[in-house]
Amino acid sequence: MNVLKRLPWVSMIAGFSLLTACSGNTASDKVTEASGASAAPAVEAPPAQSKPVTIEFWYGLGGKLGENMESLIQKFNASQQEVIVKGIVQADYTETEQKLQAAIATGQVPAAVLSSNIDWARKGYFAPMDELIAQQPDFKKEDFVQTFLNQGQVDGKQYFLPMYGTTQIMYYRKDAFEKSGIDASQLKTWEDLAAAAEKMSVKEGGKTTFFGWEPMWGSGNMIDAVLSKGGSILSEDGTKVTIDSPEWIETWDLFRKWIHEDKTMRIHSGGQGWEYWYKTIDDVMKGQAAGYIGSSGDQGDLDFSIVSAMEQPGWAGAGEGKPVAQAIMAGIPAKAGDAERQAAMKWLSYFTNTGNTAFWSINTGYISVRQSALEDPAFISFSKTNPQIKIPLMQASHASAPFQDPTGGKINDALTIAADKVQIENIPAAEALKEAQQTAQAALDKVK
Repeated sequence: MNVLKRLPWVSMIAGFSLLTACSGNTASDKVTEASGASAAPAVEAPPAQSKPVTIEFWYGLGGKLGENMESLIQKFNASQQEVIVKGIVQADYTETEQKLQAAIATGQVPAAVLSSNIDWARKGYFAPMDELIAQQPDFKKEDFVQTFLNQGQVDGKQYFLPMYGTTQIMYYRKDAFEKSGIDASQLKTWEDLAAAAEKMSVKEGGKTTFFGWEPMWGSGNMIDAVLSKGGSILSEDGTKVTIDSPEWIETWDLFRKWIHEDKTMRIHSGGQGWEYWYKTIDDVMKGQAAGYIGSSGDQGDLDFSIVSAMEQPGWAGAGEGKPVAQAIMAGIPAKAGDAERQAAMKWLSYFTNTGNTAFWSINTGYISVRQSALEDPAFISFSKTNPQIKIPLMQASHASAPFQDPTGGKINDALTIAADKVQIENIPAAEALKEAQQTAQAALDKVK
């Protein structure tokens, strides 16, 4: 999901060494007490109570995702007295990055943010984490899912820490499948899904009143489908943008056909923040569509007495699906002070420990970032009665890595524009993608 209000203020505490100062009696006081002697009036003033470092953590999560994040923030704050995290909610991931850009310009940055940008890291907007990580006891870097951890590395340094993993999976109404005699386990290809959507769709007077399927607005679902068909965004040598290849045109035009011609599928677009996303979920939960493609993190918002989950399909003759599995990562802005950076790492380390990453997975459906979370007793117990929690993990085992845009986002922007043309404007995929390829290629040529 793309999920992230308010410019930050940062509370600076002079002297980070105060974090380790003790409150209460001095050592000599304790010796006196132990000996039973009467304590003389103290000559020196007692040490001041150390004050916690207060930091802001920006994140763009709505619904139950936001509730679970706030729950962990409160749990962290209650677990120690050195750091206080103040969660600042943004509308979505995009707004988070926009607000962060403005904050970097003013120098008033949060200490931690649920956002990552490889290009910004190279420009020095984010602080490298390696030394901060080394200061964390029991961090156990090797326990992280390495695919996710590696996504946070830039030029050999760790700039971002994976908070959770995500991949787009399929959610479907069990009653709709049963009514049409469709066995979800037999839907191995996109061709199978299209046929099932046609069978389940209900049309009255030329208008679809029940949709067989709903892809999610944007380029993401269609890119997943292209990768599963063997397509790529760049050539192997990285010099040519290949988004106008037959794999792209054939796949995207099928989505256009399903939405605009067959009218067995539809998308919700626009709105504020995650509005389009929740409208899509509502269609399925309220019985207006048989299923949709959504985030593994949607599981906390779904009623699994009504729906179930399955992996994305592949294509006939092309093998199993290869959708993207991506780490949602957090970073520490470079303009944060030293005390704030250390406090931020303490919070991020806490969020990603075994018990908490298992908690996050159980309550949201997102993928744990630590391998040991799979051995967490609570996760094991939950997965026995909630098998849908395993679907993202199973899919991630044969997933594609996320695309690292070498142009600083211009290729991704071109794909976003092309997706809108296909999904919303009903423009043939060949036309939309050829224009996108030209724009993207020009941007790539500039950086190459």
